[in-house]
Amino acid sequence: MVRMIESVSKRAFSGSSGTYNVQALELAAARERKLKGLNVTVRFLDDTEHVFHVEKRAKGAVLLEQVYQHLELVEKDYFGLQYSDDRCSPNNSSPEWMRWLDPSKSIKKQLGNCQYPLYFRVKFYVSDPSKLQEEYTRYQFYLQLRRDILEERFHLPTSTAILLASYTVQSELGDYQPEEHGPNYLSNLQLVPGQTEDIEKKISELHKLHKGQLPADAEFNFLDHAKKIEMYGVELHKAKDNTNKELQLGVTHIGLVVFQNNIRINVFSWSKIMKISFKRKQFFIQLRRELSESYDTLLGFNMETYRSCKTLWKSCVEHHTFFRLHSPRIRQSVPPPPALEDKGKILTAPARPPGPYAHKVTSLGTKEPKKAWTEDSCISDDDGGFLEKTLEGPFSPGIAGRVMSYADEEPPSPTSNGLYDTPPYSISHSPTSQIVEEDGLVTIVLYPDEDGKYGFNVKGGTDPSVPILVSRVAPNTPADKGTPRLSEGDQLIQINGHDVSHALHQDVVKLIQGARATDSGKLVLTVKPDGHYQGLEEFEEPPYQYVPAGDLGPPSPGNALQQSMLLLADGLASGALLARYDTLYRKHPDMTCDEAAKSQNVNKNRYRDISPYDATRVILRNGPNGDYINANYVNMAISNTTLENRYIATQGPLPSTTEDFWQMVLEEDCNLIVMLTTLVERGRAKCHKYWPNVGEVLTMQNAIVKCVSEETDPSESFVFRDFVLVDVKNDQSREIKHMQYIAWPDHGVPDSPQQFLSFTEKVREARKGDAPVVVHCSAGIGRTGVLVLMETALCLIETGEPVYPLEIVKTMREQRAMMIQNASQYRFVCESVYAAYSEKMSSQETT
Repeated sequence: MVRMIESVSKRAFSGSSGTYNVQALELAAARERKLKGLNVTVRFLDDTEHVFHVEKRAKGAVLLEQVYQHLELVEKDYFGLQYSDDRCSPNNSSPEWMRWLDPSKSIKKQLGNCQYPLYFRVKFYVSDPSKLQEEYTRYQFYLQLRRDILEERFHLPTSTAILLASYTVQSELGDYQPEEHGPNYLSNLQLVPGQTEDIEKKISELHKLHKGQLPADAEFNFLDHAKKIEMYGVELHKAKDNTNKELQLGVTHIGLVVFQNNIRINVFSWSKIMKISFKRKQFFIQLRRELSESYDTLLGFNMETYRSCKTLWKSCVEHHTFFRLHSPRIRQSVPPPPALEDKGKILTAPARPPGPYAHKVTSLGTKEPKKAWTEDSCISDDDGGFLEKTLEGPFSPGIAGRVMSYADEEPPSPTSNGLYDTPPYSISHSPTSQIVEEDGLVTIVLYPDEDGKYGFNVKGGTDPSVPILVSRVAPNTPADKGTPRLSEGDQLIQINGHDVSHALHQDVVKLIQGARATDSGKLVLTVKPDGHYQGLEEFEEPPYQYVPAGDLGPPSPGNALQQSMLLLADGLASGALLARYDTLYRKHPDMTCDEAAKSQNVNKNRYRDISPYDATRVILRNGPNGDYINANYVNMAISNTTLENRYIATQGPLPSTTEDFWQMVLEEDCNLIVMLTTLVERGRAKCHKYWPNVGEVLTMQNAIVKCVSEETDPSESFVFRDFVLVDVKNDQSREIKHMQYIAWPDHGVPDSPQQFLSFTEKVREARKGDAPVVVHCSAGIGRTGVLVLMETALCLIETGEPVYPLEIVKTMREQRAMMIQNASQYRFVCESVYAAYSEKMSSQETT
């Protein structure tokens, strides 16, 4: 097969007679499938809607993934799609009529032929949303909680509602401006239920105190206060106890919470609950027996209907699954592994102390267990009874047969940064491997895949003098996809802290099996690499190459490029390309961002998560507001040439950093600015308008900017502007070209590479000399990274050099963190690279 691929001439790809037009036929087939598929409308938390198309037999996971990609969500597992059996919106339906789209079941079977929308919502409320990693995830939580308040899903004191509303105003309107914000400036905003003029005045007074807070800061503070509300994240289900008193049961990250008259009267934590079951309209929980008790405690509640009972049971199972089996952990320092006293003797770690929510249920002094029901309501095993529907049975959201620690059971350590680790979207995307290098040894942390496998075999250990070596690593398994990768020939030194340097083969196998059987499945391997190991610097790209059979000598530059494109096409088709991307660090582990965290600089960052590396940051020499700006130098050398494309990757300017931005352009002798965002997307400010209108002038301390012209291209995809930048100190001026891409969708990526390729070519044509090109979107990492990779790839293709996109991403991330922010952007730019190469080959054949 390899020989055949290599021997195919370019003529075989030409448009000669007898051509079988694969692409045209596939497009026609795709159009036909689209007509037969389903169009599903999803309404988002900001009240926008989008129609998604899925195949008729697609499962819920397909639609969910499209939604996540549309929103560019990284932390996906907290969210879901909800729909109502009574065709009402979530705020008008009781919980028993609401359903969550099941990812494992057919969309058609779940929705039927419904034409009403699905609702994107937070499904799992973590105890502290302000500790979520991604600013955009926090934004979605903010939108959800704001909606919960307006729809009166939970009750909160008026003073708290006013405080939260003031943060909403700061997020949406910015700082209070007396000349802009008149007496009734809040009357058009819906902020709290039952809003009055008096309430608006109180909100306004608090709004004035939030001066200087960016939208992300205001939303962060909103979440920090909202999490303290007693009914935060609680969906109430009506119930009655055995004395017929009306209660409300709420399912939360803690466990099952009992309310009476909107006051919390009891909490049963997931760690305390053994079983949950229902029968007809009766709902039961069985509590874990304490050492002082001789029986299990069984509690029961009467629900309004069988349907409401089953809905509550299902919600409990899903929350237990997420927070006890599949939960994100708050990042903590890893304690040292237990040491072995004697070789060959396996010691187990001490049991974890009970968490703060392990509520003890005390005996009332009776010898018989508490009865939840009278004799005519006893529990049986039939008709959806106790044994069939318990937490011990399987359920849909990808339950693995292991229990992970509950995210909120243990407080973060003092050395923790207090952020949740991103929960794996599927078990195959389990937490990434970690690296600890000492004395030439490497520590690799693995978690089993959804089949319970780590993906490697071992050999040796026939006697204590024969070392244990890795004999095989299966492709696309945790052992293969980790960073660093476990390799054949690596010698095992320790397994989960146990010394195996002189262990027998059967003992090593038992240790690995024992790790798989633990709560998390965590396997910590300390290995002595087979060859010289350089950690992250040996991140392989490509993982394999097409090598022609026979002794053909070194490939010519053209062949190397062709091979890299075959590899790229294969990776796109197989999904291996994105799998490799997911293993690459987002921020270089050895790079610091200390300057961004200084008190005088914090408010100059548009997003608190996006900071420039200290080593490559742009330092202003004569900045009127100090030397800091959220920008990095990103230099991309083109292999085997003297060409180096120089960039400054930066965030979209804020009103307070506009002068810093122009100071940077002035000092760096820049003559081209590339803007990859609009000013506002989905109601969110993405960039301040840092330039004047045509014919107007922006005057600053050190610079003056004049806008000479502005022109939109016929496709209305790009806007081109010409500025004149004047240095006030020496009265020298120079022309600045401003190129704005306005056709990029609010979320996701463009439908076709062609428009983006056209824009990138225009950027290449506009380059002048060696001056760096200023590139920015909103954060200065996602779309900015896509453009840098695309232009780099076009230069490589033009010079006949091979293109390995992951290596380019790695080079960019060594200079600015998180460049190319998510997998959908990476796939899009890889498709664009391949399209550019195909277009070039086609034009060469034509000529």
